[in-house]
Amino acid sequence: MDQTFPKKEHLKRKKLLDKLFTEGQKVNSYPLLLFYVPTALPEEQVPIQAGVSVAKRNHKKAVTRNRLKRLMREVYRKNKTQFQTNDKTFAFMFIYTGKEIASYTDLEKAMLKLIAKFNAKTATTDQEAGF
Repeated sequence: MDQTFPKKEHLKRKKLLDKLFTEGQKVNSYPLLLFYVPTALPEEQVPIQAGVSVAKRNHKKAVTRNRLKRLMREVYRKNKTQFQTNDKTFAFMFIYTGKEIASYTDLEKAMLKLIAKFNAKTATTDQEAGF
């Protein structure tokens, strides 16, 4: 997997978003929260479709929300190869829950913790399911 984030990896479909928030599981690493659900994706070439979100409640100015979203997309792009999907396809939604404006290094540390927690959680569910 290369370190790009093309359009076909962006999570956009309303049905997938609804399924993600109704059936999905979550992993937390402050200030990031990851909702994920294993699902069939319309693009067969990609293992993960991801989206990012920052609450308007915590960050009133669009400038700060957009900056945080850009930083989150960049951190995901650089570290997406570390997610272990085990030939499954997932829909991800990264939500920024902090009230302060985080730096790139803070987001990267949180993303690495999130990746470790996600890999551990999916590995245990695979073992329980007998894969």
